[in-house]
Amino acid sequence: MRKERPNALGGDIFMFPLFFKYKSAKINNNSVLIFDMDLSSYSVAPEIREALYLRKPILAMESTILAHGMPYPQNVEFALDAQQLVRKAGVFPAIIAILKGKVCVGLNETQLTRITDGKNIQKTSVRDIPFVLASGASGATTVSSTMRVAHSVGIDVFSTGGIGGVHRGWKTTLDVSQDLHELSRTPVLVVSAGAKAILDIPKTVERLESLSVPVVGYKTNDFPAFYSRKSGIKIDHKFDDIKLLANGFIKHRSLGFSSGMLVVNPPPKENEISNKVVSGYIENALRRAKKLEVSGKKLTPFLLHEIFKESKGESLKTNIALALSNVKLGAEIAAELKNV
Repeated sequence: MRKERPNALGGDIFMFPLFFKYKSAKINNNSVLIFDMDLSSYSVAPEIREALYLRKPILAMESTILAHGMPYPQNVEFALDAQQLVRKAGVFPAIIAILKGKVCVGLNETQLTRITDGKNIQKTSVRDIPFVLASGASGATTVSSTMRVAHSVGIDVFSTGGIGGVHRGWKTTLDVSQDLHELSRTPVLVVSAGAKAILDIPKTVERLESLSVPVVGYKTNDFPAFYSRKSGIKIDHKFDDIKLLANGFIKHRSLGFSSGMLVVNPPPKENEISNKVVSGYIENALRRAKKLEVSGKKLTPFLLHEIFKESKGESLKTNIALALSNVKLGAEIAAELKNV
């Protein structure tokens, strides 16, 4: 999928995706080669193209959290705050989405407005991408599809709120998120506050282990439960140093392992909601979902909205706080990867 190209800025040899083509451009009054996408389905923001070529740090972010995970205007405020946090760390923010049949990597103001509007924006996992593109539609990328797109253009780090996993009642429904399978086969470092609290977290952690996905806690050895700092499920590896997290990912890739790596980051203490309280919200939401026969990809947004109502908005505050915390950590790791 990749080929070697000489670095026009210094002579080193490094790797680019095969579908890039090159053109002459001016950067800091120097003539260099900048790549464009060779595939008509992609649209990469100019600053992201430049950052990829110059090997500057980039952080990928999903768009489902904006279109389906947060209401307006909080989703807009979150997107702007998140991008500012990333830039403050010296990293380029790359929100990924599908707009009018194009995979967009890095959104401008107009594109961001379209995604946060949420109207006619499909929730798009990996399996949905070709159909959304073929129909010229617009879609918000999930964890799995964001990972796949990020890797395809050469972005190594991705921050999200919480990953999907094994759903409660999985023995009957067989409902297991694509996120877990994508983590097992796409070498991107993902920062999250564990798995979403509405899931069967013990089974999710067990499935991650079965799929040989490396899981490491940042300043914790307890797998976070999204809204809560601890789920009671212990994890084997804990790093308190961002340099160690970055070095661990480099060692992982240098060994030729094809899986991603999951870095779990507990929500900030001041925004945590206790497991006991959250469990009550979730049970009520699940009963309502069953009564209304809500299932499939509609289930997670439905449950999160029900929890939002039950918590009188507190769950949204926690969601925003933990997502920003993950963005900050992801940006710091992305920056450190360029220094290792």
